[in-house]
Amino acid sequence: MSQAPDGAPPALSAQAARDLAGRFGLERLGGRPPFGTYVKRLWQRRSFLWTLSSAQAAEKNAEDRLGALWSLFNPLFLVASYFLIFGLLLNTRAGVENYVGFLSIGVVVFGYSSAAITRGAKAIVSNLNLVRALRFPRAMLPLGVVISEGLATLPAFLVLLVVMFATGESPKLGWLLLPVAFALQAAILGGLVLMGARLLNASRDLGNLIPVGIRLLRYISGVFFSIEAQVPDQEVVRSLLSFQPLALPITLVRESLMAEYPIEWGNWVIALAWALGLMSVGLWIFWRDEANYGRA
Repeated sequence: MSQAPDGAPPALSAQAARDLAGRFGLERLGGRPPFGTYVKRLWQRRSFLWTLSSAQAAEKNAEDRLGALWSLFNPLFLVASYFLIFGLLLNTRAGVENYVGFLSIGVVVFGYSSAAITRGAKAIVSNLNLVRALRFPRAMLPLGVVISEGLATLPAFLVLLVVMFATGESPKLGWLLLPVAFALQAAILGGLVLMGARLLNASRDLGNLIPVGIRLLRYISGVFFSIEAQVPDQEVVRSLLSFQPLALPITLVRESLMAEYPIEWGNWVIALAWALGLMSVGLWIFWRDEANYGRA
């Protein structure tokens, strides 16, 4: 302890101050906790994360007169327009018997990916006032976007079941796997948006590339056409397109709901590996910069 003025308590050395803070569980303001502690705190705030995400999902169409009905109408309008362009004009129906069901699944599933990545990558830079004002694990913001977009997409997934009936598909046990496919997609998107939010916080200019990347991925993820039918003789290219993390969830949902796509458990194992790997790596990458969010 250093000498203090008369009447004042003695000043602590830097090491003594750190020891005292550690004894009472105090942390440096704006610091980064250990990774395990960070994950634990995220889990402890899961109820708040769910409440926040639910409120954001409810607010999405609150100003529209039809409200949540737009969650049903939008995918139907998109399916109709894409069917005219790709199904009739460009005739990409080769290799697919139930093209309307095939296209509907591609539009809805990729629509969730597109919305979650576009909004989730901007979750930090769009909420700087909140980041600077309150202390909480910043990963809650991009993960909250994935959950809120998932909740907003649920009505569209219910529409898929109606479309399946309307196009002649019969219920089967595989339909019970639909929630599993949805959960795997959400986990994959969680890892991607965490990495995207970290990159966008470092360079806002990267935000201009997101729409371009999403547009490219929309055309190579089998949304409008069967990858197997369009690339029959190029096994490496076919595998790269089929197993990339935004195409695979579309395949899982088609295997769940469509009779012409039998369940291939290898696809589900690969999707699980993507989900666990991307979520773990994404969370670690995001955590590495936890102390710098909101400082730019």
